[in-house]
Amino acid sequence: MSDKRTEADIVGKKVEKATRGRLECNTVTKIYDPLGVNVLAVDSCDLELQPGEFLAICGPSGCGKTTLLNMVAGFDSVTKGEIKLDGKVIGSGKIKKLSPGPDRVVVFQSGALFPWKTLIENVIFGPVCQGILSKDEATKKGMAYLKLTGLEKFADQFPMAVSSGMQRRTEIIRALMTDPTIILLDEPFRAMDALTKSIVHDSVLKVWDLLKVSIFFITHDLDEAIYLSDRVFIMTTRPGRLKASIKITLPRPRTPDMMASDEFLGLKKQVFDLVHEEAVKAFERGEKEMAK
Repeated sequence: MSDKRTEADIVGKKVEKATRGRLECNTVTKIYDPLGVNVLAVDSCDLELQPGEFLAICGPSGCGKTTLLNMVAGFDSVTKGEIKLDGKVIGSGKIKKLSPGPDRVVVFQSGALFPWKTLIENVIFGPVCQGILSKDEATKKGMAYLKLTGLEKFADQFPMAVSSGMQRRTEIIRALMTDPTIILLDEPFRAMDALTKSIVHDSVLKVWDLLKVSIFFITHDLDEAIYLSDRVFIMTTRPGRLKASIKITLPRPRTPDMMASDEFLGLKKQVFDLVHEEAVKAFERGEKEMAK
């Protein structure tokens, strides 16, 4: 008997309201100590991401965005303060042991697909290896995700045989296979051209709208930050602090034509002015440091 379930049935029926994925950063501080010189990278950063929320973090280069993400992911220790996920402390100045876990999955800038495995083999590797799903169960779920994002015809292709946009969609699908509480995106669309970005953005939004998984997204691209997210957080130049939180009022589902609307352009100017102000400060500080 054929399986007549839709991809939504297999990957999880549409979630109307998320009940998990609340992230809290309470006065989170990170101090690096290279060669005995203290470098304050993130200073008393407070933010809260609600269950199922899509949060974008913007700021000038070197402001501590990735450092903050790495602390949330459990890849880097917290010097002071604490980070909670659904009320559980996952990082704290009192806890020096790093604690990455399957509840937090990161998609990086550089990509991390196994080049010797096909797209579907990449997608199912994690849950099968961890014993979460059987190979058959994982394949059904993986193919449903590939279909949802327009990649089912390329399931048996190797990463080098498909475009960068297809690779990145595959990585996001792989991140979703174990049903994480939160997904951390570290500028995963940075090297893409505008058309490819648009296609990948719409795929991400389609999956997010279905599952309502919490997303913590770092980007330098203000257009994609506004287009994708519910809120945009702007960080100051180093040491990174929360400068402002901008609520994105664009209705969902989002469509590319919204990017030409007065509302979108008004939001972009607001975010640009805040980020530009910090970028100027970073440039001026760099000039002063070089002049010493």
